[in-house]
Amino acid sequence: MSNEILDRVRPLLPAIRERATEADRQRRVPAETIRELQAAGVFTLLQPKRYGGLERNPADLYSVVREVAAACPSTGWVTSVVGVHPWQISLFDEAAQDDVWKETPDALVSSSYAPTGTLTEVEGGYRLTGRWSFSSGSDHCRWALLGTLRPGKNGAPPEYLTALVPRTDYVVEDVWNVVGLSGTGSNDIVIDDAFVPVHRAYSSLEQNELRGPGQQVNTDPIYKLPFGMVFSYAITNAIVGCAEGAYSAHVERMKERVRLSYGGQKVAADPFAHVRVARAAGEIEAAVLALDHNVSEQTRYVESGEEIPERVRLRARRDQVLGTERSLHAIEMLFENSGGHSIKRDNPIERHWRDAHAGSVHVINDVERALAMYGRGEFGVPIDEGMY
Repeated sequence: MSNEILDRVRPLLPAIRERATEADRQRRVPAETIRELQAAGVFTLLQPKRYGGLERNPADLYSVVREVAAACPSTGWVTSVVGVHPWQISLFDEAAQDDVWKETPDALVSSSYAPTGTLTEVEGGYRLTGRWSFSSGSDHCRWALLGTLRPGKNGAPPEYLTALVPRTDYVVEDVWNVVGLSGTGSNDIVIDDAFVPVHRAYSSLEQNELRGPGQQVNTDPIYKLPFGMVFSYAITNAIVGCAEGAYSAHVERMKERVRLSYGGQKVAADPFAHVRVARAAGEIEAAVLALDHNVSEQTRYVESGEEIPERVRLRARRDQVLGTERSLHAIEMLFENSGGHSIKRDNPIERHWRDAHAGSVHVINDVERALAMYGRGEFGVPIDEGMY
């Protein structure tokens, strides 16, 4: 199936690229850009058809994310996380889906998954209080997905829950002042004793077992894919797109650059520059091929009704963190090969270098932890932690 949403987004990319500096300085994606992406249907790619969505394979979202991130990494990052949330909401109870989309099918949702708040059980649900950080795109969103812990009973460990909370129950506190991904507006969400009805809480136990109450009404196979792949691939594809944008900018600039210190040699004629570009391109393309392959393979399993083997799930997470690592390696080579120009403010190489490194510190990009999970799986050692 062709990705007509990508066809609608491509004409928007020059303007998104032009607004990249504005996004950095405003510390959020311009509202105009969000409106354009909404009009193009980007944020409905993973939304159920029952609510006017397109119910498409996550691969279609990832393709859009890479191209948007190539133009503006911050905008690509927000596109990735806000764009992937409809998939998770589709696993919640139908009543929660109605809360979000029945009256406002274009509602956008941000997130902050670290369980930093306090949850108390009450009749019919929970009371929630606390502060959550790094909620990308939160200024543009009407809802938030927030991580929290339900205390265990009789000595049992706490259970991780994702709580779905409306904008009327929280405030967005402007604290985002960072060196990379400055334009993502990843501000804090603050709640003072909000009620969360039980239907707006989704258990990690169900999530890890690839099930959820929403599957009763959303029967498309995409809603049986692992959260560990669907969400993590949104993050890494934004970083891969960041590398693709740096690569394109680097090649265009180096075609004309002359090294006066080397007797006026054109960089385009430098064999060492040729090697660096080849290595960078290889790293980026290897990342894309591995990511796309894993999405395709897991999709085949769920479409056939088969269980996704643990090794396939672990390999997907392995390739996800390696995709981030490869993208960073590519950008480092391009940055070094760009000379003094690469450290000047407001140029693509400098911005993409900063933004890719900022994206790499997201918890989902813990390379050693993900690789260790894969290694334990290969040796038959039980895996009792981690998301895959």
